[in-house]
Amino acid sequence: MAKEPKNNALTTSRGTSNEQRRELRKSNEAIGLRVVEGKLTLLNRKLLNVLMYHAQEAKQLGVNAPIDTPTAQKYFWVRLSQLAKDAHYDSNDTAFLKQQIKELQDIKLLLENDRQWTSERLIASVTITNPKGLKSSQGQVWVGFAFPPEVYETVMAPQTYTKLSILYQGVLRSGAALALYEICRRYATNPTKVTAIEPIEYWYGTLTGNPVNKDLELPPYKYFKRDVIKPAIAEINALTDINVELIEHKNGRTVERLQFYVEYNKQSQLSFSQPAVIDLELMHEIMSLGIGQEDASDIIAMYENAKLRSTLSFVRARMSQKGVAQLDSPAGYFKWALEKGEVATTAHQTKVSRRKKATAQEAEGPGVMEMFFSARANDALELYKELSADEREAIFMRFKAQETQHKLASFDKAADHGVTRSLLSMWYAKDLWGEPTAEDVARYIQQLGVLRAPAK
Repeated sequence: MAKEPKNNALTTSRGTSNEQRRELRKSNEAIGLRVVEGKLTLLNRKLLNVLMYHAQEAKQLGVNAPIDTPTAQKYFWVRLSQLAKDAHYDSNDTAFLKQQIKELQDIKLLLENDRQWTSERLIASVTITNPKGLKSSQGQVWVGFAFPPEVYETVMAPQTYTKLSILYQGVLRSGAALALYEICRRYATNPTKVTAIEPIEYWYGTLTGNPVNKDLELPPYKYFKRDVIKPAIAEINALTDINVELIEHKNGRTVERLQFYVEYNKQSQLSFSQPAVIDLELMHEIMSLGIGQEDASDIIAMYENAKLRSTLSFVRARMSQKGVAQLDSPAGYFKWALEKGEVATTAHQTKVSRRKKATAQEAEGPGVMEMFFSARANDALELYKELSADEREAIFMRFKAQETQHKLASFDKAADHGVTRSLLSMWYAKDLWGEPTAEDVARYIQQLGVLRAPAK
């Protein structure tokens, strides 16, 4: 591989930091893992890299074994506290950390090269040991781990590999960013500076850590790009030693394949503190809405804690609101409010403001109220579309039972049929938020005024 430049990120006139010099030699075959069972999350991606790093540092099984038994000689060993530190896991909840290590055993993947195809687990065995007793407050807790044969070879004797800094893998906040960073970092020394061209299905599975099979329905590309690819690129470009750009390959107007251009970051990054990977208290609050642990972990990795807490408060306020129907899906409502709520409302208001510029200047009476109800209905429809098919059908059946004056389209066409869509969105907005109060309208008018205000 080509020699790397000496002036990449976090390098100063005094040389490279000790943290940056701690590097994992990751086999190119193990970069961009094809998961066929289980799911790679942000934390267990980091834990896997850290385990690989410590295995390479030890060089052989049994080093630092905390107990003198024949079985202990069959494991690599690392202190649990060191493992947590290297994975940037800033929490005292070791039970969750142990669970994440255990889940590495449940992930099944494909390892493939020109000579061989292998189906394998990431970790063959894990053991937790404290020579003073597992329930003792004294002594050191150690993690012993062993790789399956094929994974062991890729870790301990990689034929071609990419060096990955423990520092950079630690600061990234999403699993997609870490996966994309590893792939692009591999190509940073390539003369072409571009990754391989792969179909969208490949990139979806690789970046999300989800298994991709013929029965999996992928989200529309525009949402995958918005929610996964663009945030991952932004993280990488802001926090690591490389810059990444997306390259789309189209068939007509349809994007079918993707690749990425990569180059070393020419500007040194400023030093910064390492963020906690997961705020467990916040994660449990999100899970209380009906969101699974894996999804909650990914959500925490993608958004700032302040935004998550404000959105939680918004959803709880809606759940406790009297005089309106209960939410069909608090989890779906939370995700919508988090990803689209403010953006969707502002964008819609901007469009309406421009479309009705002449009449909007009067800003009185029915004109404003019409715009208010239209914006509210648009928000409700966006939320409706984010829900699962079962949740949407339950809502549609309630709507259909109450709407007896108009002929409605069938459930599967409701969101696309003009009259039905309009009636459904207006009804669902009222179902969600009840009759508008004077404060609601005043707030809308204030927001509309801000949108209209001419630039100075």
